[in-house]
Amino acid sequence: MKLVTRNEEMILLAVLRQDGQAYGVSIREMIQQVTGEEWSFASIYEPLAKLARNGLVEKYRGDATPERGGRHKVLYRITPAGRAALAELQMIQREMWADVGAERLTGRETGET
Repeated sequence: MKLVTRNEEMILLAVLRQDGQAYGVSIREMIQQVTGEEWSFASIYEPLAKLARNGLVEKYRGDATPERGGRHKVLYRITPAGRAALAELQMIQREMWADVGAERLTGRETGET
């Protein structure tokens, strides 16, 4: 399976966490809340479109709401392929981080400061 980018991973996780109720604004808000960083709408919608083209998320129409002038929201949900991609990424990250402790991150293991 082709690995997704870190941004795509974060978007997939936000979609997964929102249980089929994810839309562009809610995805952006969740990622900004977790990272503390500002994300543009382009940094959400462009990867979402790529994830949809690659079959990792699917978009569908939500109900029309009065708040949106009777328009439908475009919602996203993760697909089985998207879940598999996240599971693979999680396994790879665990393996890559396996022998990396705080000592290595701070340089204490080698005497660096």
